[in-house]
Amino acid sequence: MIQVNLTVDAKGLSCPMPIVKTKKAINDLEPGQVLEVQATDKGSKADIKAWAESTGHQYLGTIEEYGVLKHYIRKATDSETKKETKFPNVVSNEELHNQMDDPSALILDVREPAEYAFGHIPGALSIPLGELEDRINELPKDKTIYVVCRTGTRSDLAAQKLTEKGFTNVWNVVPGMSQWNGPLDTAQS
Repeated sequence: MIQVNLTVDAKGLSCPMPIVKTKKAINDLEPGQVLEVQATDKGSKADIKAWAESTGHQYLGTIEEYGVLKHYIRKATDSETKKETKFPNVVSNEELHNQMDDPSALILDVREPAEYAFGHIPGALSIPLGELEDRINELPKDKTIYVVCRTGTRSDLAAQKLTEKGFTNVWNVVPGMSQWNGPLDTAQS
């Protein structure tokens, strides 16, 4: 049993809200204390793990009980904490729409499979954030990669991860699918 110092309820909320609530709650803890984040968004597992790693906090793991994901994060000490960074290369939905026919461009959708199935940009490759590390070799390093999610939060984390792995032409699409007005495909791929 994990000793929890604070519990956050993010059930029923979709990205980016579980991360927003996690960021706020971690500030109320002392270094070494443990935060439990309860969420129902399947993508929250990859989101919270990636956020914890990018900020220096220790992701302890996730337990699923009755459809609720319970994420555990240990707050880092000041010396372990990394300043949270935003990915610098950002394009708007409109800019992406104008690049869709470019053969040197690849659209990478890092949302969960169910989100992708309900509507995605035609031709977008689906690799959920939680699978990105294991499937990174599926991505060509010679293409311009436009990373998209629902709001730009998950795709920001994915874009940072791609850059860390040596990809040089990566762009985060903001605000992402929540406000996408271009063509939509609902076919499975």
